[in-house]
Amino acid sequence: MAIALPRITTRDLRGFLSLLENKGQLRRITAPVDPDLELAAISDRALASGGPALIFENVIGSSIPVTANLMGTVERVVWSMGLESAEQLEELGKRLALLQQPRPPKGFSETKEFASIAWDLIRARPGWNINPPCQYKLFNQSSVNLDALPLIRPWPGDVGGVVTFGLVITKDPETRIPNVGVYRLQQQSINTMTVHWLSVRGGARHLRKAVALNRPLEIAVAIGVHPILLMAAATPIPIQLSEWLFAGLYAGRGVQLTKCKTIDLEVPSQSEIVLEGLIWPGDELPDGPFGDHMGFYGGVESSPLVHFHCVTQRNNPIFMATFSGRPPKEEAMIAIALNRIYTPILHQQIPEIIDFFLPMETLSYKLAIISIDKSYPGQARRVAMAFWSALPQFTYTKFIVVVDQTINIRDIRQVMWVIAAQVDPQRDLFVLKDTAFDSLDFASEQLNLGGRLAIDATSKIGPEKRHNWGKPLSRSMELETRINQRWEELGLSDLDTNKPDPSLFGYTLEYILNRIVQSGEH
Repeated sequence: MAIALPRITTRDLRGFLSLLENKGQLRRITAPVDPDLELAAISDRALASGGPALIFENVIGSSIPVTANLMGTVERVVWSMGLESAEQLEELGKRLALLQQPRPPKGFSETKEFASIAWDLIRARPGWNINPPCQYKLFNQSSVNLDALPLIRPWPGDVGGVVTFGLVITKDPETRIPNVGVYRLQQQSINTMTVHWLSVRGGARHLRKAVALNRPLEIAVAIGVHPILLMAAATPIPIQLSEWLFAGLYAGRGVQLTKCKTIDLEVPSQSEIVLEGLIWPGDELPDGPFGDHMGFYGGVESSPLVHFHCVTQRNNPIFMATFSGRPPKEEAMIAIALNRIYTPILHQQIPEIIDFFLPMETLSYKLAIISIDKSYPGQARRVAMAFWSALPQFTYTKFIVVVDQTINIRDIRQVMWVIAAQVDPQRDLFVLKDTAFDSLDFASEQLNLGGRLAIDATSKIGPEKRHNWGKPLSRSMELETRINQRWEELGLSDLDTNKPDPSLFGYTLEYILNRIVQSGEH
């Protein structure tokens, strides 16, 4: 049976806000709120309690309202993709996995599946809007005033106001293939900002090419877009699709684009605000410090300086903001959803992987827990090596724990038990030294260079062990079923047997998320 891709019912930020309001998941704040520290602190507290999305309608110093905590729960991330439950994310992943490593179909059912995918690709092609809402108002050259934007400053040690949830769009100077990413921009003056991107990102590659050709790089920043476009931009899946086409696959229909007014770039026509500018070769300024997803302030780095010479916007635009820090944050909720989508894609590349999990508490990418169907000695090491190179987002995964498929990788109690019970550090730890690494990881002795650790917590087989292992304790399924059926008869129905015991280690992430969703419903 063919797996249907979702089809979102809203096209822009305003439509998604209306959807959330209809579901009781949007709160309008009319009291004055300062974008300097106060707005982020309010949003952070709402997010931590599993609260609704917020729209601040009276932002001090600006006439533009700000929305935050838009994707502060996994449930809202799922809704942004036109789905109703997190379980559907893996079905979407199975569909997208067919695009990863296409092969000739086997039989009539697979032929239908591939034909359906071909139709999805046709339907996902971008469309064009010749009368775009994002260009209702235009500010050129001397009329450009970034001070009019409600730029937030999330943390006390942050150096200034930032754009945090904008689509940053560039094109390869030679091939003209676009790249769409989500990068932080720091205001430097009334018409300039520095852009902070890692050297491996598409925008940075485009800039290096432009510098080699001694020409400026055109850059556009689209602020206030439908969340599904942010999801597509944050999905570094190595398939030969533009982010626009990938967003169309996510959405079930093509993204509506429009040409920028002054540069040769395309932006979503329903964007709230669009900044158009240039980066000149060698033009840089210090960027930072800012609080980052590691839970620390980052350093000061010399970063490309963008000169904005044109700003366009919708009538009565809405500014969209987020902020980084220790989880939970919006980026963690997005990562949880992407984790479910990646699972079928990863399984296709490394078939022995049964499941994998990137815990929110480990920043959703620093530690991976992988379960495998173990069948030969040394398999855990092979899987760890394959995982590190499978997808770009796993490049900076620092720790990998490989367990048997009998372990529930989303229950941290089981993972801690199997590490304690089945790991001999002098046999089962595998360290890679001096590998390319995340510049924000201060634990590394050298910035951009660090080690990786894989832990083989699987049961040992063949030459991996020199003596017999004990037989694991277990009860028969028949006994467990009988006990379940007698639970009410025994007078124990008031006991929540699915609730984790906090004395063992802590609540499972799944339990915490369920509690957050429940608290948001009341």
